[in-house]
Amino acid sequence: VQFLSAPNGTPLWVSEAEPGSVPDITAARMHCLSALYKAAADGLPTLADAGYQGAGIGIHHPFKKPRGSSHLRLHPDTQTRNALLRSVRALGERAAAELKERWRTLKRVTLSPNRIGPIVKAALVLNNAWR
Repeated sequence: VQFLSAPNGTPLWVSEAEPGSVPDITAARMHCLSALYKAAADGLPTLADAGYQGAGIGIHHPFKKPRGSSHLRLHPDTQTRNALLRSVRALGERAAAELKERWRTLKRVTLSPNRIGPIVKAALVLNNAWR
């Protein structure tokens, strides 16, 4: 499930669920990247996790070390950028934690992805009404 949150960590939107084998970037391309590109063009960049590497302009994410380079270190500037992004993104991660912690049914879901999406969307509606 992909989600978008406000800068203060309030959950705003959740996508349909995809099977666990679908990478974040693929799910994002299917559900939300076009809207995020439009937002970036209007001056609202997006902070994302490292799974969005390669997403494109306006999507800011930490950089991962290239595969097979476990002996190499990222440049100190890149390490600092990653640390800053992760610290700011922590507020956005609050949205996922809020949904999972408030609605126990989302902690260990073993249903088919076709059935998870409506449950997560219902939790989002209830969560926003709870506020």
